[in-house]
Amino acid sequence: MEKSIGRFVSILYRQSQIYFNYILKEFDITSAEYSLLLYLYRKDGITQDDLSVYLYIDKSAIARAVKSLEQKGYVIRDKDDADKRFNRVYLSDKAKLFKDEIRERVWTWSEFLTEDLDGETVEMVLSVLEKMVNKVACTNFKKGME
Repeated sequence: MEKSIGRFVSILYRQSQIYFNYILKEFDITSAEYSLLLYLYRKDGITQDDLSVYLYIDKSAIARAVKSLEQKGYVIRDKDDADKRFNRVYLSDKAKLFKDEIRERVWTWSEFLTEDLDGETVEMVLSVLEKMVNKVACTNFKKGME
C-alpha cells in the first residue's frame, strides 16, 4: 500500500477524537468542544468569529459548540460592547476550576504520540506539520476549483 500523508493525518485525527471523547467524558466535554476551551484558556473573551478563524472551523459549528458548552456551564456568551453583532465567549468559574485537569488530559495525547521519539525528531515533525498548515492557510481552495 502506498504511503499517504492524508491517510495518516486522517487516522490520527479519528483516533484522537475517540481518545478525547473518552478522557474528557467525566467533564461532559466532547472532542468537538475541547479545542474551544483550550483556546479560551489562552484568550478568554474572544469573539466566536475569532474562534472560527483560529481553529479553522466554520461559524455554524463554532456556534453549536459554544451553545453546548454554555448549556453545560463551561462558557458564558455576551454581546460585544463595541459591536453588538459579535458574541464574546468567556470562561465560566466551572471551566476555570477544571482548567489544569483538562489541559493535562489533552496534553497526554501529544505525549503518547511522541513518547518513543527523540526531541530532534519531534521538532522536525512539528516544523513540517506547521509548514503544511501554513500552506493550506494561504490557499483559497474554492477559488482554485472554480
